[in-house]
Amino acid sequence: MRIFVCLMVFFTTGAINTINAQQKSLIPYVQPFSGTSASTTLASQHVEDKTERLANTIPAVAPPFSMTQWTPQTQLTEKKCLAPYYYNNKKFYGFRATHWISGSCTQDYGSFTIMPISGQLKTNAMQYAEDYVHENEVATPSYYKLKLPRQHLLTELTASLRCGVMRITALKTDSVYILVSPNSDQNKGFIQVDAKKGEISGYNPVHRIYQGWGEPAGFSGYFFIRIKKTFTSAGVYAEGNIFNQQNISNKKDIGAYAGFKLQKGEQLLIYSGTSFTSIAAAKANLEREIKNESFDAVLAQTNQSWEKSLSQVRISDDNEKGKKIFYTALYHAMQHPRLYNDVDGKYPQFDAKYQNNSIKEGNYYDDFSMWDIYRAQLPLIELLKPDLANSLVNSMVLKGQQGGWMPIFPCWNSYTAAMIGDHATAFIASAYNKGIRNYNIQEAYRLMRQNAFNMPDSADYLNGKGRRGINSYLKYGYIPMEDSIPNAFHKKEQVSRTLEYAYDDYALSTIAKDLGKKSDYLQLAKRSLNYQNVFNQKVGMVSGRYADGRWYAPFYPDHREPYITEGTPRQYTFYVPHDMPGLIKLMGGNKKLENELDSLFDKKEYWHGNEPGHQIPFLYNYTSSQWKTQLQVSRILAEEYSDGAGGLSGNDDAGQMSAWYVFAALGFYPVDPVSANYQLTSPLFKNAVISFNNGRKLTIEALKKSDKSIYISKIEINGKTFDKNQVTHQMLTNGGKMIFYLEDQPRKK
Repeated sequence: MRIFVCLMVFFTTGAINTINAQQKSLIPYVQPFSGTSASTTLASQHVEDKTERLANTIPAVAPPFSMTQWTPQTQLTEKKCLAPYYYNNKKFYGFRATHWISGSCTQDYGSFTIMPISGQLKTNAMQYAEDYVHENEVATPSYYKLKLPRQHLLTELTASLRCGVMRITALKTDSVYILVSPNSDQNKGFIQVDAKKGEISGYNPVHRIYQGWGEPAGFSGYFFIRIKKTFTSAGVYAEGNIFNQQNISNKKDIGAYAGFKLQKGEQLLIYSGTSFTSIAAAKANLEREIKNESFDAVLAQTNQSWEKSLSQVRISDDNEKGKKIFYTALYHAMQHPRLYNDVDGKYPQFDAKYQNNSIKEGNYYDDFSMWDIYRAQLPLIELLKPDLANSLVNSMVLKGQQGGWMPIFPCWNSYTAAMIGDHATAFIASAYNKGIRNYNIQEAYRLMRQNAFNMPDSADYLNGKGRRGINSYLKYGYIPMEDSIPNAFHKKEQVSRTLEYAYDDYALSTIAKDLGKKSDYLQLAKRSLNYQNVFNQKVGMVSGRYADGRWYAPFYPDHREPYITEGTPRQYTFYVPHDMPGLIKLMGGNKKLENELDSLFDKKEYWHGNEPGHQIPFLYNYTSSQWKTQLQVSRILAEEYSDGAGGLSGNDDAGQMSAWYVFAALGFYPVDPVSANYQLTSPLFKNAVISFNNGRKLTIEALKKSDKSIYISKIEINGKTFDKNQVTHQMLTNGGKMIFYLEDQPRKK
């Protein structure tokens, strides 16, 4: 694997001056190529499914939480589980305006690609694809540059929230063509070129995935491109054939081209607007966000946006590698959810057929990889950007109102019923319990309660609405093996569903209690203990269970079983974040919990590359050996993250893997985000300052006896000794100073 130190060289001399000169810029610490290659971490090597060893991130260029990211493209398809870019691919096909969910195993949608070529016009991707090497590219969160030797072109890219700007520099005098291709795998879409106006526009229809797979999603990815130079030629194409017409639609590999004659050193600026509502809206977004701004002016604004976000956590430490990993993780954790509305507030109505709506306050977002991100990525947003978190909750409420049911896993602005659980409820409860409440909580509660108590009619259920297996869950207090959950992408997985529904019931109970809904609270609180119904006392772990109470046999604690989601019974046994005292009692006491945790790590059965176990290292805090949390978290930070292209140990899943690193490196983690509590561990860095939106700052200082010190001997908060192993959300956001005194050996007593 190449070491790409050169990739992080700061991009243009003009851009350096745009960043706050008073403090060192943080952008150079971000490594956009991290996670774009197969994982090289230790735990990932035990994973049989190779797709789960791919972090599937991309070198995305755009401000945080944008509508559209821009990336070099090394994959032509929008196919599921294939990211637009992989570090080890050898062919470059252009710059994609992408809606890929960072770190996912889903699919891109509504994207289009711009490819500059020189010399003779070619429209077949296999003919114009460029062989490229990493020494010719530079990437940051706000800028990408690639030299194309065969085309004799230097290409640069930057972006705003909804738009992109590309700068093409001719390295020799030649004809230059700009190819624009909607990336439909369905042979659908439309594109047109207007040579007189210097414009290219079109759309790529979005299709659903999981429930309703392949059906139209009811909106498209629209684009409008303006090039401020006279076209010498223009046309459209499909399947490598050129047509003498201004537009083309619904054919394989369609596109449009514009030709120019450039002198050596001459530059071409390509302005692109995007939208999910119309071509006209894409044009309006471009006019509002960029208009005729220079490339460097747009770059400066995006630099400032990233510096502002990254500097909410400012690290002071000699550990340069650690800082690279940390700020790269923060970058990855700030990609999604995706901005969906135009500058005028218009957005495609959720679960609708080409109908638009308009948001009155804040912004509307989609692409919630909810099973993953409710654990740490969304809590990180709640901590650092509560106003954004409020908009995210409001977006979920709007979806529920427009579609009739609170969605489980809303992506592509549609119901999907992907993964398991009902974690929109967990997310909303997490935000609500942290005081983020500027939305209609009564409507939110109505929709969440409907999910928790009711079964949709057959048509709605098949469309992806409601909890999968809810009738069985309500009848038995768990989902028995007889219910195979046929109408879901993830079938069966009955035990994992039971555990996660129990957590969601707990989450909803906290809101019911606060709203004075006593009957609901009592029912939900009781149901939150349903995890006990799948805990097999004979084996000391969760296990599959039939409707008559019999346990599934044979029992294999460390194999992937059909009743467990992406893991093993041993791993999932620890998923009771809301009632650890109850789980401890079932297990047989604190020492038994500690022994079971030891066994998991000793057997190397802890897999950091997937979400179900992310809370596990912190569970030692519930035993008398809390120092083992510090030991295991420190080990994971060191072994399961790196600064290379393979530096993430599994799918980053919209930033969840990265958010884990951010929290753990700071010294606290939301094992139960609904509770608004964080479990403490030893911080990685000597000094970190977190700036909150309330104007307060929290300084976290680690006083180490030596470089090897990872064990906490004492904690002080604002000058007073603190003797607990968890802190509250309010304690953090109140600001002040936390000092962790760290030693080389644990104080086991």
